[in-house]
Amino acid sequence: MATTATEDATAAAATTTHILVFPYPAQGHMPALLDLTHQLALRGLKITILITPKNLPALTTLLSTHSTSIDTLVLPFPPHPKLPPGVENIKDIGNSGNAPVTASLSKLEGEVIQWFQAHPSPPQAILSDFFLGCTQQWATHLNIPRIAFFSVAALLTSILTHLWQHLDKLHSSDIIEFPGLPLSPSFPQHHLPSIFRNFRDGDPDWEIVKEGMLANSKSWGYVYNSFYALEGEYLDNIQKELGHHRVYNVGPLSLIGLSKSSDTKYEVLNWLDTCPDGSVLYVCFGSQKLLTEPQIRALALGLERSKTRFIWVVKSVSSQQVPDGFDERVSDRGMVLRGWAPQVEILHHKAVGGFVSHCGWNSLLESVTAGVMLLAWPMEADQFINAKLLVEYTGLAVKLCQGEHTVPDSDALARIIYESLGQDIPQKARAKAMSNKALEAVKAGGSSAAALDELVKELTQLGVPKT
Repeated sequence: MATTATEDATAAAATTTHILVFPYPAQGHMPALLDLTHQLALRGLKITILITPKNLPALTTLLSTHSTSIDTLVLPFPPHPKLPPGVENIKDIGNSGNAPVTASLSKLEGEVIQWFQAHPSPPQAILSDFFLGCTQQWATHLNIPRIAFFSVAALLTSILTHLWQHLDKLHSSDIIEFPGLPLSPSFPQHHLPSIFRNFRDGDPDWEIVKEGMLANSKSWGYVYNSFYALEGEYLDNIQKELGHHRVYNVGPLSLIGLSKSSDTKYEVLNWLDTCPDGSVLYVCFGSQKLLTEPQIRALALGLERSKTRFIWVVKSVSSQQVPDGFDERVSDRGMVLRGWAPQVEILHHKAVGGFVSHCGWNSLLESVTAGVMLLAWPMEADQFINAKLLVEYTGLAVKLCQGEHTVPDSDALARIIYESLGQDIPQKARAKAMSNKALEAVKAGGSSAAALDELVKELTQLGVPKT
């Protein structure tokens, strides 16, 4: 007997895979996972996003785009004695808040499991940020797979895995070597990731962080906001270490995320239209990092002496620290933007030839996709490892400075900036070539597109009724 359209729709709904997505509330983490969530919804998966109230506005565009396929599970942010009341996102407290925020979110376990057990059609898998390794325990309790999402480099996670597994052996040496990894990277202690360096043995919050990080390797699969041409040897190494092939490089996700462009014609883009191709240096240190007054003075002097065109984004709270008269002295070739700037649009403008960056992974990928050479000034978190990947291993960046508290020599800055922007150096050509590879990766048949298709195929199988 033929089925009706309603019966077909009911059958389809019954076999739709339902995923619980749990993003980590930090600017360097959340956008990429939401871009991936967009792609999963486009491919027919049903999704519930676990979120706390103050982070809900970050979902506005996603929820309006997928009003029938994405729901939210909004739970109150569990209070913590080390977090000021009302803080629910790392941007409101800085990297020092990672341990208490992670510990707080782990306390949602009881409410989430209760929600699962009461749901008429509960999720068949949990997809969560790698900072939320506590969800592996939730998934084990619920007897469903957990997929770890990495908004960072595969190189970084290879190093972090080694560090957490050998915690007791690492404090006796100034230089930490990783001979088991491709190219045998090594780092001084103070260049290791902040999430590891800040670990305090016996501190309950940090023990939750450590256990979560170690639990990632027990997850069903890994998903990376990276692509094979950029760090294929590290992705291959992770598959080898895990002993299975469920490692999916699906990036750069910003290239396939929800469109963030607008019809607004920003003044800075009008100014760029007047500049020769490749002549402008873009300077921005991300959403979290505030330069000290001596660093700002040194950078200002370096930019002034470089005689190079530039756009410098300074935080609105630090704008008064720019030296008096600086704007006027450089007005013929430079622009200081206070507060927010349309970074993606700036980087994709043909006049921009370089990007002074702290080497956060999101900024790094935006630079790579735009084909713009980086001038690296890593400071904290994962930035020294990202800088090694870009400066030493892929040759897409020039070393400008390093260190959170370093005050660079202005003459040295001016020389590096002048030579990098003014000469036809290999890093520029490599950046353009890697941009093409990034675009190819996300096109149909590309390495990232194929990995995303494979991930969706595997997830979809979770929704097929068992016979």
